[in-house]
Amino acid sequence: EIRLAKEKLFDYIILGAGSAGCVLANRLSENPALNVHVLEAGPMDHKLMIHIPAGVYNVYKDPSINWNYNSESEPGCDGRQIQLPRGKVLGGSSSINSMVYMRGHPQDYDRWAQAPGLEDWGYAHCLPYFKRCESSDRGENEWRGGHGPLGVARGHLENPLFDALWEAGQQSGQGTTEDLNGYKPEGIARLDSTSKNGRRSSAAVAHLKPALVRPNLSLETGALVNRILIENKRAVGVEYVSRDNTCELRASKAVIVCCGAIKTPQLLMLSGIGPADYLKSMDIGPELDLPGVGQNLQDHLTVITGFECTQPVTLHHLTQPLSKLRVGVQWLLTRSGIGASNIWEMGGMVYGNTEAAHPNLQYHFTPVYSEWAGRKILLYPGYQLNCDQLRPLSRGEVKLHSADPRDRPAAHFNYLSHPQDLEELVEALKVMQDILTQPAFDGFRGKRITPAPEITSDRELADYVRATADTDYHPSGTCKMGSDDQAVVDSELRVHGIDGLRVVDASVMPTIVSGNLNAPTQMIAERAADYLLGKPPLSPEHPHFHFEDHSTT
Repeated sequence: EIRLAKEKLFDYIILGAGSAGCVLANRLSENPALNVHVLEAGPMDHKLMIHIPAGVYNVYKDPSINWNYNSESEPGCDGRQIQLPRGKVLGGSSSINSMVYMRGHPQDYDRWAQAPGLEDWGYAHCLPYFKRCESSDRGENEWRGGHGPLGVARGHLENPLFDALWEAGQQSGQGTTEDLNGYKPEGIARLDSTSKNGRRSSAAVAHLKPALVRPNLSLETGALVNRILIENKRAVGVEYVSRDNTCELRASKAVIVCCGAIKTPQLLMLSGIGPADYLKSMDIGPELDLPGVGQNLQDHLTVITGFECTQPVTLHHLTQPLSKLRVGVQWLLTRSGIGASNIWEMGGMVYGNTEAAHPNLQYHFTPVYSEWAGRKILLYPGYQLNCDQLRPLSRGEVKLHSADPRDRPAAHFNYLSHPQDLEELVEALKVMQDILTQPAFDGFRGKRITPAPEITSDRELADYVRATADTDYHPSGTCKMGSDDQAVVDSELRVHGIDGLRVVDASVMPTIVSGNLNAPTQMIAERAADYLLGKPPLSPEHPHFHFEDHSTT
């Protein structure tokens, strides 16, 4: 199944078998004339719980398949270090995430296209690549793909609390929609997940594993890259450690960095690409002064509202041994039941204020209330609504703790450093309270668990945000596309000033999109493959979208 690097020269070396790396490995190796090698620091995805959708909380913090980073101390969040799980396994974070498939709003991409040189990154140009990537069980239409490698399925689990949220969307005026990735990208909806036939459709399962039968594609796991080898301002290969041996490989066409928004800037800086004065201060000899490396860090912060449930309809029994056994047996025999659900099957895109051009808040809803106790999850008879602020104005940076590749990167998010971000998360708590106190929930609603019932004023809500807000695991932007002095890559994802080096992952996003990042990351990789192969881009598509102007006139 796994072929190690017997040769020393490849056309392309891909660093990281995560969401982007798996897509690229598949697309590039479709050309039999190209030799492609993939290096992944983590192991194979053999753990069964990776592939059972409801098993997400068994793998989500598992140190054997997770980098388990922390942020640096965050002043805006009461000095807390925010936990930052990142996949360290075949498939990367697509093997440990909650599987929500969300593209973001079309206007996100149209804003990218307003920057000089990024005109071809508008939604009309991105849509055909989203469609090429996916095979949606909703069927192919103007907005959705039906023949791509990535399995995408609409939520199917029946639960009266899901029905209540749908009704509350109508009662509250927050609205409903049939498809947040389709005609109407706002309102309460059944969410899509990256799953197929009851199994997780990780990037490894969808893209990489089927391609490994090709003789021109090889994969090496347990390979930690030390640095990219640069000669005369060209990337010529990599140095990495495998089984305690230091190895070198060479690339004739390109080295492609797909390590994510936290590790990619770390690797570039370890290779001498970044702010020159800072690199010197870390005893790293600069190869190229590129000040934007590690800057522009963005993420989605999330806050939680939870209520006790007065009816026996929640999923809190899932931690009980007999219940787990029943769920597991049903999944193993039929690939159905609760085991085939990612649990976060309902959500929405909503407005927290009238100034937002399009929904600025995102819901994820689950018919159970949960708390973490270390690496163990505790479930209670309740229901929980998480709400992300989608377009934060705070910006952070990724730096180094040391020049040791094994050391964790220093992620300074600067959460809530912009006052508008705190305001919008306070608004998030208010719109969550509004929807969860609609008549649709009257037959289910017990006491509010969090925020505590006595927390009601704006000041108290702001304190609650600072004390409890957490990441929704969407770091991005640290090697952004563009042509300004902070840009790291151009519109075709080539690193400015170094030939033969590209970055393809969420770090290239100029601004974070309004939704989960797994789908956009795979779309970016689909586009990058065409750039690398010299193929003409897919023709832009212009389907009609529902759009309500909620801004004040």
